This record gives sequence, C-alpha cells and structure tokens, in this order.
Amino acid sequence: MSLLNNTHNPELKSWVESANIEDCDFPIQNLPFAIFRRANSSEKFRGGVAIGDQIVDLAALSKMEQAQNCDGFSDQVVGQALISCSQTTLNDFMAMPASTWSALRAALSKALAKGSDSASAIEQCLVYQNEVEFDLPCRIGDYTDFYTSIHHATTVGALFRPDNPLLPNYKWLPIGYHGRSSSIGVSGQQFHRPQGQTKAPDADKPSLGPCKRLDYEMEVGIYIGNGNAMGDKIDIDDVDDHIFGMCLFNDLSARDIQGWEYQPLGPFLAKNFASTVSPWIITNEALAPFRLAWNRDQADPQPLDYLSSDRNSDLGSYDVQLEVFLETSKMRESAQAPQKLTQSSFRHSYWTVGQMMAHHTVNGCNLVAGDFFGSGTQSGPEQGEAGSMLELSDGGKREIKLDNGEVRTFLADGDNIIMRGHCQKDGVTRIGFGEVSALVLPAKG
Repeated sequence: MSLLNNTHNPELKSWVESANIEDCDFPIQNLPFAIFRRANSSEKFRGGVAIGDQIVDLAALSKMEQAQNCDGFSDQVVGQALISCSQTTLNDFMAMPASTWSALRAALSKALAKGSDSASAIEQCLVYQNEVEFDLPCRIGDYTDFYTSIHHATTVGALFRPDNPLLPNYKWLPIGYHGRSSSIGVSGQQFHRPQGQTKAPDADKPSLGPCKRLDYEMEVGIYIGNGNAMGDKIDIDDVDDHIFGMCLFNDLSARDIQGWEYQPLGPFLAKNFASTVSPWIITNEALAPFRLAWNRDQADPQPLDYLSSDRNSDLGSYDVQLEVFLETSKMRESAQAPQKLTQSSFRHSYWTVGQMMAHHTVNGCNLVAGDFFGSGTQSGPEQGEAGSMLELSDGGKREIKLDNGEVRTFLADGDNIIMRGHCQKDGVTRIGFGEVSALVLPAKG
C-alpha cells in the first residue's frame, strides 16, 4: 500500500537553489501552504507555498497570464485551486477534494523542478520569507484537543490523581475536549500570563491571581480539509480524503488553575487564554514517506472495529520529530542561543490521527474545512522526551537547570518558547515544519 508519487522523488531538485541545501526545511518535496503578506504593508493576506527560503505567491501566480500557459497550470482544476488560494484564508481550498490538493501540488512540483519551462514565470511570483508576516492559515471554526500520548497521560495523571493515574476509558477511545479557537494565534504570538482562581492545599478558600505554574505543551496540530455532513461518520479507511495537513502546536496551560477547576468537566480557563500554531501547513501528501505501521500492545484492550483497519495498522503513525527550546530574557540580552529542553516523536502516540477523526465523527458530528485537532502533549517513554515542563520538573518538585545558570520549574515572564519539527529517514528527502514561538508577557493589572 503506497501513497508515494513523483512529488516525493528524492532525486528531484529545484531551480530555487536554497531549496537544495542540506537540512532545508522546505525542499521541493515539501511545498507547505501558509497565508502571508509583505511585512509592514497594506497588502491583502493571501496564500503562498514555501520553497527554500522563498514563497510562491499563489495570488500573483493565479493572475499571471504567462503562468496560465505553463504546463500544468492551464488545467481547470488547478486554476480553480489557485483562485481559492488567492483569498485571505485557505478554507475554500481546503474544502476542495483531496484530488484537487494533489493536482496543485503536482503542478507546483513540476514548475519548481530544475529544467522546468515555467521557471521564468514562477520566478516573478517569489517573495523572500524573511520579508513577510504570517496570519493564521485558515479560519478555525472549531478546535478539539486530544490526549493521545499515553506517556504524558500516565505521568500527569499520577500528579493529579496518584491513586488512579490512567482512567479506564483511556485505552478504549481517543479522549478529547472542545477547546477555544478564538485564542489560537500564529507563531510570534505574545500573550499575557493568565489570571484565574486557584486553591492552595492548606487554604480554606480559593483566591484570584496570576498563574504561577505556566506551562507549554508540545503538540502536533491537524487541519481538517473537506468535511462530512451532519449525521454521517468518516470511516477510518477514508480519513486521508479529509486530512489536509499538519503543523506544530503549542497549547499553553496554566497548571495551577487546571488543578483546581478540571473536575468534573475538564479544562476551562487553564487552557483557553492562548495557543500558538506554526504558520506552515505541511500537507498530508508531503508526509506520506514518513508514515509508519501502528500497533497496540497485545496486553492492552484492542480498538473496537470502527477504530481499527488494516490501512490504519499499516500507515497510521507519523514519524514527526518534535523539539522544544527555551529562550529566556537573559539569553536574549546576552545573544545566547535558546536551549533545547526536550525532543520526542509523534510516532509514540497511543492513538492515530485516523482514529481521532473516526471517533470524532462516529456520533454524526460534522467537521468542516478549517476545523482543527490538537494531538495532545506528545511525550515519549524517556524523561528527556517529556513534552511539558510539568513532566520535566516532576510537577514543580525538581528544578530544570539551564546552561547559563538560570533555573526553571515553570515558565517565567519574558520566556520565549520555540518548537521545531522535521521528518527524516534514510533514502528520503528531509522535510521540516519550520518553527512556532510564543512569548510570555507579565499578567495584566
């Protein structure tokens, strides 16, 4: 069962030379989508595709008569895709069939490849990435945050519920909650330390004040493409027709607020004050070479039929390498590089993206283009693979010592959290996710 085509060919090189540099995040095998405009301009935001250190301006390409005569762009389906990518969000493009996403990707791959007759036309549509600013790539209508790392769930469960860390439903269904889409921002987001109600163990009553245990969560974000009608479910074998792509996702958390409020209905103010996505959507098609077999430990409950299939077992996992770096105010002032705190992989996820989608819709819930899933904090089995400071500091009991002499248990004001991601394996061209950053500002008032 292969999802590969010529756009994944590791022999492909681009006439945009920066795309051919070793360890480039955006080689011709990637071609991720974003919404951008030139920085400090009054231009409309519009769709673009990354190639090397540049962006193909899809609105400019759509309007260029010369490009209409290029091989691949004269196709009506590709032309309509370009028009939809010229808008201020990618929602209309994401709502198109997966075959349309693939057709535009194939046309761009051919036009950007070395020896292409389209080079002179496409070159007029290039903008340097360091000259632009980004917006959210789409209008996120609804956001569901899952809890798919059993390593994170067990560790955090033990901190909150020492006698019952992993609840019995965890191994039977992908746990999730409905998050707040309006506070999701694009990389570079600056947010104020949240205030909320907390209760100390020895206090008679709760108090209101700034969060003292501010944390990041290293996650993968999943963007939904074309959706399903209300009342219809999405079969686990059909999910690739509905997954547009993925990004890096920092789901910021106020752990002290969370500890007081989360029972009985789960996350609320601890999770809705800010979350940050990377600007680029790495398409599901680009990730095809990095998909892996998924399996469940035979000692654990096996998924119900609607969460199980041969296709999901063969290709359900994604090997996305995830890293978190911390840049403190002191590091910035001293021009020191951010320090890596952790590295893990999305392949450790207990539940697959397909299982998330199949479960989300089994009751007839309708997904629409631009809906968003968070994977939940992605932690691996080792201590150095913990995806949150809550885990790294053992609930605040152990200091995280930084190389410059500073220490942390949770985030301080002025801290900048930077997450990076990439996919890499032998015989395949490495592709990257870019990065997502979020800066902590002091609490207001």
